[in-house]
Amino acid sequence: MKTICLYFEIHQITHLKRYRFFDIGTDHYYYDDYENERSICDIAERSYMPALGVLEDMIRTNGNYFKVAFSLSGVGIEQLEMHAPQVLEKLQKLNETGCVEFLAEPYSHGLSSLVNEETFAADVKKQCEKIEEYFGKRPAVLRNSSLIYSDDIGGQVAAMGFKGMLTEGAKHVLGWKSSHYVYNCNIAPELKLLLRDVELSDDISLRFGNSDWPGYPLFADTYINRIASLPENEQIINIFMELSALGIAQPLSSNILEFMRALPACAKEKGIIFSTPTEICKMTHSVGALDVPDTLSWVDEERDVSCWLGNAMQREAFNKLYSVADRVRIANDPRVNQDWDYLQASNNFRFMTTKPSNVGLDRGIYSDPFDAFTNYMNILGDFINRVNSLYPEEIDNEELNSLLTTIKNQGDEIEMKDKEISRLKTKLEKIQMAEEKLKAEKPTAKKTASKKTSATKKTTAKTEKEA
Repeated sequence: MKTICLYFEIHQITHLKRYRFFDIGTDHYYYDDYENERSICDIAERSYMPALGVLEDMIRTNGNYFKVAFSLSGVGIEQLEMHAPQVLEKLQKLNETGCVEFLAEPYSHGLSSLVNEETFAADVKKQCEKIEEYFGKRPAVLRNSSLIYSDDIGGQVAAMGFKGMLTEGAKHVLGWKSSHYVYNCNIAPELKLLLRDVELSDDISLRFGNSDWPGYPLFADTYINRIASLPENEQIINIFMELSALGIAQPLSSNILEFMRALPACAKEKGIIFSTPTEICKMTHSVGALDVPDTLSWVDEERDVSCWLGNAMQREAFNKLYSVADRVRIANDPRVNQDWDYLQASNNFRFMTTKPSNVGLDRGIYSDPFDAFTNYMNILGDFINRVNSLYPEEIDNEELNSLLTTIKNQGDEIEMKDKEISRLKTKLEKIQMAEEKLKAEKPTAKKTASKKTSATKKTTAKTEKEA
């Protein structure tokens, strides 16, 4: 039986303000509050709220038949908390239906998986805790920023305990294979991979309202018929996109929400079901390992990381930022940690790209890639100075690594002690319960003994009387 896995990403960049060279050392606030509020409120009104409302109606109408998955970046959640809390409230209502799954992803929506394992693990853990706080369940499947994946990253994700991961069904990786199967990580077979169907996903998110597209207009029954006509053994159809595709990339005037609303009924007629990523990972066996030695993503035609690290400016900014990753982790300063999350966001590096792209790129306040690079490096210069003031730059890497090892060992020791304390507490509770049970049994024993003594006395008296 064919199943559709429908997933939406929710992420919102924290816009940086115009920051001059002479601001370094004097101004430690880097953000354009007006633009942040304006942009998130605009997206919430034109996309998130109408789209989530329709998805809720689809669940209410179809019961447990229709299911959907979301991933929210931590920095995106922070923007929603401040400026559009109604979106989070709507997501919590959707969560109550039991037909929604929330996935893990890096809190910062950054690129740490490419360069620093510890930072990547900490970033994911922080986001998982945020998701659990809002929706009451820890994610079991991970979706990396922009579906970034490689064999090495898969190994890291498996080591974190995740059972599945979402990534791109890129042609240069699949070759003759189809994205309509479940695969597994090449170096960690226990990690299952769900691959995005590029064509079916982009037909909705990129081409739906394009009147020059040969497939225009796209109707729900036509779309489902294409899925139903796939070979019988190709049963997993992964349709992944940003939630902002419903309302922003494809305006509401294009009837995109009416198209979405009609999908479940058309799918049901063809015997096609909907499943969440975790359900698919549990019920479907992998058909084999997927070999991905080089990093891939869902961006641009190359499906690689060149839109973030393709030129010298981007690589300079990227390497400069992550040169202080370990110092940031050791300093553990709340304000520095918040700025660290915002500065890691992949959008900051995307603004510096010099690549032509089929997808329009809004650079915001920046006139060109060089302007974006200059502004970011000014901010980064001030940020690194603040980090070094907390953890002096004079301390060399060997001493830094030694301190990190000590901190890790202390953490492991504390964890072991916590487990031992928990074990002893459980043992103590059992002993106390046994003692209480014993105390409760003693009075009963006394009463029984008393009854036996009384009966003996009566028997003796009777015998003496008869004698």
